[in-house]
Amino acid sequence: MVDALSAADSSVRLQAVLAVGSKPDPGFLETLVERCAVEPDFFVRDMLTWALTRLPPEITLPRIRQELDSGRTRARSQALHTLSKIGDKSAWAWITREMLRDVDDEVARTAWRVAVVLVPEDEKRDLADELVAQLGRGDRTVRLSLSRALVDLGDVAEPALQKAAASSDPAVAAHASATGLLRRNPETGFDAAVDEARRFVSLGPERAAAVESTEC
Repeated sequence: MVDALSAADSSVRLQAVLAVGSKPDPGFLETLVERCAVEPDFFVRDMLTWALTRLPPEITLPRIRQELDSGRTRARSQALHTLSKIGDKSAWAWITREMLRDVDDEVARTAWRVAVVLVPEDEKRDLADELVAQLGRGDRTVRLSLSRALVDLGDVAEPALQKAAASSDPAVAAHASATGLLRRNPETGFDAAVDEARRFVSLGPERAAAVESTEC
């Protein structure tokens, strides 16, 4: 089974992980965690996380915590992803500002997701401020992930978003405005929200309102 988990064929690896997860055995913990750090196939990695969630959290969580300090970006990202699936609130203390600001976009994106899942109610505002500080970062995928995290935080993110929408940096202002639009109307769609926000930023609020009234 250990050999199958590292087979050259991804379908073989997928079936091996499915078999391991179907009959949870703590003896596979180390192998599953190690495979998470090197597995190139997205679907196999997701199945590895599923198999880990099938094991008792009291043995899984301490081992996953070690991976958060790994020098391998995939190990950190997958460890964070697994924490989000386990959903144990005690792991919130492990989510550091450094993780939320990781230079690797995939690690940061995963950290944003798990942070929103684990954050205590009384710390949501601080988390919103931390996430808003990164508005304008990265490509479309990164910005969409950040917007989704802020939307999932709820109303607590609104004050920080409004402040960022007035930023002198057009990229930050547009991203903040787009996220605000998504909060108010989730059906808008990210690209449409970004286009509308860019128009708002380029025209300024008064001119944008005047154009909108004319179009109506």
